[in-house]
Amino acid sequence: MYNFKINDSLKPGLYCVSTPIGNLGDITFRSIYILNKSDLILSEDTRVSSKLLSRFNINTKLLSNHKFNEKKNIKYVLDLLKENKIISIISDAGTPTISDPGGILINECIKNKIDIFPVPGSSAVAAAVSISGFSNKFLFCGFLPDKKMQIDQLFQKISNLNYSIVFFISPKKIKKITAQIQKYFDDRDILITREMTKLHEEYIRDKVKNLNNIKISEKGEITVVISENSYLENRLQVIEESVKKKIIKLLKKMSIKDITSKISMEHNISKKIVYDYCLKKKNEI
Repeated sequence: MYNFKINDSLKPGLYCVSTPIGNLGDITFRSIYILNKSDLILSEDTRVSSKLLSRFNINTKLLSNHKFNEKKNIKYVLDLLKENKIISIISDAGTPTISDPGGILINECIKNKIDIFPVPGSSAVAAAVSISGFSNKFLFCGFLPDKKMQIDQLFQKISNLNYSIVFFISPKKIKKITAQIQKYFDDRDILITREMTKLHEEYIRDKVKNLNNIKISEKGEITVVISENSYLENRLQVIEESVKKKIIKLLKKMSIKDITSKISMEHNISKKIVYDYCLKKKNEI
């Protein structure tokens, strides 16, 4: 069907293979090839992975590898890797180790100087950000904490950062924490993606302040993207009069470089704006 060539020789090591987040047609040729050539595939849920492997006639042995048995598997897997075997790790959907099991094994491989190779592909995070229309500078929070106090602490920390905010959440839970989302991000836009690439995929765009009125099905998985802080972006472009007076005083005893770093850090103002103002005032003195 397709005319493509892939290097037949694979180096031994651990391959982090991305799998589709919904539509099986999103798998890459290279992913299929590596999974076929692997001596073992570590799978988050073998029932889910078996359907994928069967679809593409991949008969490699599967080993269950989830958060409850990941540590238990370490010695067995490391021994195989030290024998120059090719092992792949996959999650139920998307890129392994991103809010999924695998991080413990990755770190053990690093300690033991075992080669690790990424096999790029589907990612719910990248997919959602790519269609959001928001800033491509984003902060990914993974799955939100379970306790409301922990969510408050997280949101308080990140609400003053000028990035798009991305997180995973269940449809039921987003309804329970609507008030918290509005408390910290009320003046922003929001994109709610549900069941991306699947038959009943859904994309909801609105203002965070309207979140109470949004109807979300309780089925499936959700990736949320909240827009960057446009208010903060605008504020960063202005130096307040009190800060200007402070800069003028500092120019008498500090270098422009040091003043720029100090003012930028203390007042969340762009370094370029501070530097240009310092230069302007320096020339006037």
